[in-house]
This record gives sequence, structure tokens and C-alpha cells, in this order.
Amino acid sequence: MKPIIKVNRVSKRYRVGEGGISYLSLRESLVNRITGPFRSQTRRPAKDDFWALRDISFEVQPGEIVGLIGKNGAGKSTMLKLLSRITRPTTGRIELRGRVGSLLEVGTGFHPELTGRDNIFLNGAILGMRRTEIVSKFDEIVDFSGVEKFIDTPVKRYSSGMYVRLAFAVAAHLQPEILLIDEVLAVGDAEFQKKCLGKMGEVSRAGRTVLFISHNITAIESLCDRCLLLEGGTMMANGETDEVVAGYLASIAPQGSGTVSLMNHQGRTGRSDHSMTSVTLAADGTEPVSAIRMGGRLAIKVGFDCAGPVSPKLGIVIKNANGVAIFDCNSFIAGYHFEERIASGKITCLVNDLPLVPGVYSIDLRFGDGLLDSDVVHDAISLEVLPADVFGTGHLPNPGRGVIYWPTSFAVTDGSESGCNTNDARQAVVA
Repeated sequence: MKPIIKVNRVSKRYRVGEGGISYLSLRESLVNRITGPFRSQTRRPAKDDFWALRDISFEVQPGEIVGLIGKNGAGKSTMLKLLSRITRPTTGRIELRGRVGSLLEVGTGFHPELTGRDNIFLNGAILGMRRTEIVSKFDEIVDFSGVEKFIDTPVKRYSSGMYVRLAFAVAAHLQPEILLIDEVLAVGDAEFQKKCLGKMGEVSRAGRTVLFISHNITAIESLCDRCLLLEGGTMMANGETDEVVAGYLASIAPQGSGTVSLMNHQGRTGRSDHSMTSVTLAADGTEPVSAIRMGGRLAIKVGFDCAGPVSPKLGIVIKNANGVAIFDCNSFIAGYHFEERIASGKITCLVNDLPLVPGVYSIDLRFGDGLLDSDVVHDAISLEVLPADVFGTGHLPNPGRGVIYWPTSFAVTDGSESGCNTNDARQAVVA
């Protein structure tokens, strides 16, 4: 099967510094002529080259939904503008096998003086569709966008949310073979975003191709089988979404903030013997980290150096932003009795499937010999929990409605029958 999109060693250069032609008023020209001999002859800065993209290559097959992620300024939007033919690459070649519908930024593709109705027909004509084809989709477009009341109003009077709703509806329903979507969906409300994500999945199942830029990692994971990661205009990764997203999140986490020295920590209680020397957070084999995704595998590693041999015991308390203890455990109660007595080393608490909802948490540490606590440090280190689609449904817990999530099942019983239908485990939030 031939790829529907083929990008071969594409680069894009912009010129920065001295701009284009400068037009002066008659007064400015006369003043410059008179004062010119008396001014310093300092040269104006020369133009510099800025490479928004450097040597990018990838292919997309028909029916794929491909996510494009990266920090601001990574080159994502430039890539979609090249694919939309808004601008041309400086070097390289782009091959597209089909009509392209794009929604790149508020204001792109619509004529502000025309009504919503006129712009629907204009965009269809640009895509090469016959009037009868556009008419057959018209009611569906208007219904999806929710702007029926204003369809005969010039779009320059639309709010940004109305504009984006209509623009997305047009781009998705006029059946382009390739649909390019930038982060503009963030302008819409949560309900409309959900509709858009569902529509993109429907478009893909119909055999059309979607390239999707978003900083909403959950949306990327729920929609995209494959992901491209750009950084500084270069391609850093191209592969399965889970792997690329994990690498991206690791790259944007603050470096070194996942480890803290406990030697002179201000949270240590007065009678502590300073046995604990450091604490490090690790997530899924990566350390140190200051953030972990919901449902991730968290390791809390505590270094210790005691005056004499001990049977090490570690207690962990995780507190929310209000200081309320959410999670409390210690190695002795959990049945881990380390009989070998050692004076120094490292003890690790491993939490699988971390059930915390997104937020910032602090961790208290209690270290001792057997049952006794000899060293206690409050707020030893902080941890940020990031959102994740932990059940693969495309939905997240509602903010502020709980502190943990928990897998549950739901059943509906027909009052006229004894049987019941049970859905698989879905997300519930436990307050």
C-alpha cells in the first residue's frame, strides 16, 4: 500500500532580523536626508537564518491517526502548514495522495465577510466538491457545529468558540482524504472537544487519515496509534504512542528534582537521629522524576547511614495539597521484616498502579530499627501526579471530586427479568 503522506528530508527556513521593504512618510524621508550626515554609520543587523524544521522524513498510511507532539516552538504547526500548502518547504519533498482538509488556527480558511452558510460552500468548492455533495452534508455540518441560529450571520461576528466549532465541522464532514488538526480544539468547551475526538475516530474508521497536534496527552493516547515527537525542528521519535509519549514526558520533567538530600532537611523532627541521607523518586524504571502519571509504578528510594547495624524499616505517608494523609504504609506492618542487620544502604517502597488523581502531593518518611522510629522527616519530597487515561475510555476523573480512583463494575437489572447486564470495570472516583 502506498503512503497517503510522504515527507522526504523536508526543511523550512525563515529569515529573521532585517525585514522586507520599509515604507517611510514624506516627513520621515526629509528628516533622514537632513540628519543623515550627522548620524553614526552603525550598520543594521543582517538577516539571520532560522530553521523551523530540519531534515524531517516520515510516512503516513491511509486510515492512520498520527499524533504530533512536542514543546512550543518545536515545529509542529510549521509541519502542518507545509502539508496544507500554506507555505512551501525550503528543501525536501512532500507527496500527498488525496484532498486535504485543515483546521490550523482560528481564522484560517474562512472569509470573515461571508456568512457561515457561504463559507461552508466556499470551503467545499476549494476542496473540489460539487455543489450537490456539499448540499448533502450541509445539515449534518450545521447540526454538529451547533451554530444553526447564526448560520446566515457573517463569521466576523462569531465568537472564537463558534468559529472553531463551525470550522471543525466543515473540515471533518466535507470528506477530505487527509484531515490536519492543530491545537485549536482547546478553544472549544469540554463537551465539544469530546465530540471532536469522537468524530476524528469516526473519520479514521472510514479510511481517511488524520494528523493531530495537541498538548492534551490523554487525547493523543486515546486517539493515536502512532506518534511523532519534534524538538527544536528535528524529529526525535517516531513510533508507538505509548513509547513516544513516555519519552516526551520524561524529557519535560524538571531534571534532578526527583531526588532530595535529607542530611539537613528542615522537615526533620527534633529527636531524629539523622539516619536517612537521601530520597529519590523513580517511575517505571526512570529516575529521578518529580512527576508520575496516574496508574504508574512509583518507587520511593531512601538512603540511610546509621551509627550501628539495624533491621531497617521504612514508613511512607503521602499527603495531598491540603496536608491530608491519603496513603500510609510501612514495611514492618506490610510483613517485610529484614532480619539481616546493616548500618548503611538503601530501602525502597514500590507502589504499583498508583491510585492518586492528578495533583501535587508531599511525602513524609519514617525510618527506624524494627518497630521503633529513629528518624522522621515531614514533607521530605514532593510528587506531581499527571492525568492519564487509565481505563482506556478517553475520559479522566472530574477535578475536585475525589482523591483516588478505583476500578469498579456497574450492573443494570431489567425489572421484568432476573438477568442483568454488567459492563466491564470502569473508572469511579472515591472521595
